[in-house]
Amino acid sequence: MIEAHDLTKRYGDLFALRSLELDLREGDLFGFIGPNGAGKTTTMRILATLMQPTWGEAYVGGHSIYTHPREIRRLVGYMPDFFGVYDDMKVIEYLEFFAAAYRIHGAARRKRCEELLEVVDLTFKRDADADTLSRGQTQRLGLARVLLHDPQVLLLDEPLSGLDPRARIEMRNLLRHLGQMGKTIIVSSHILPELADICNKIGIIDRGRMDVSGPVADVLRQVRRAVVLRIRLADDNDRAAKVLSSQPTVAQVQRQDGQWIVTLKPDVDDYAGIPTALVEAGHRITMFREDELNLETAFMALTMGLGGDAASPPEAQPGS
Repeated sequence: MIEAHDLTKRYGDLFALRSLELDLREGDLFGFIGPNGAGKTTTMRILATLMQPTWGEAYVGGHSIYTHPREIRRLVGYMPDFFGVYDDMKVIEYLEFFAAAYRIHGAARRKRCEELLEVVDLTFKRDADADTLSRGQTQRLGLARVLLHDPQVLLLDEPLSGLDPRARIEMRNLLRHLGQMGKTIIVSSHILPELADICNKIGIIDRGRMDVSGPVADVLRQVRRAVVLRIRLADDNDRAAKVLSSQPTVAQVQRQDGQWIVTLKPDVDDYAGIPTALVEAGHRITMFREDELNLETAFMALTMGLGGDAASPPEAQPGS
């Protein structure tokens, strides 16, 4: 549904986007993670045909951004981070105005607008002035607007930005619902842990370069230095430390809050022998789990260079 190859945007010596590669299929919900100025908005504007890259190519629904921008705009719904609403329009009038711009006329227009108000849970604000809505309600109204022409692709730039906790939960549930409808969605956000709950793929971008992208689990594995286990024993005693330390896969054993924190050696992910050894030594295991590496940790590891040299990518060169 969305492909990008060597996508680059350059302003003189400044690279807003460097050789970006992207491959999203129908129904993918892609979380685009990165600090301000990383290149997220630039990427979305290029895919929405609102900006042309310096070089590189991108396709949306099989259409090139260079040769078929009109076809792409029919497929895409783009919601920027901040957008204005007209102060002399009610909510329903606001939607009907844009529906008319999409050439949705007559009874079909009113029906479509009413349906979308229900989808974004704004029916109760139908006759309210659009400029009196809260930030969260305004974001939902903006999402209803980009859904008017039933686009196959949604480009949502920071839809969770500035929302209170309740509004974030509501927007997150709405995005999950849209993903279940089979739409291909790119959503950028600084609220990193929440993306893990709604996205099946993520990309981490910094200084214009995509450091890593792919399924959420794969990205987390790429930045994990070592597996960490948390073990709690019913018959807790110091003998357990000797059993754990004797395992060839274990690099470090620590005691913390009544648990054993076991760090495995780098690149080791098979720890089946550890619970077996504990049981054979006479210990009863009441908890045994692997520490999860969340998106916050992954983002910091990559953008601060803890996962490699991603924080200081080389300058891209024309034609590279």
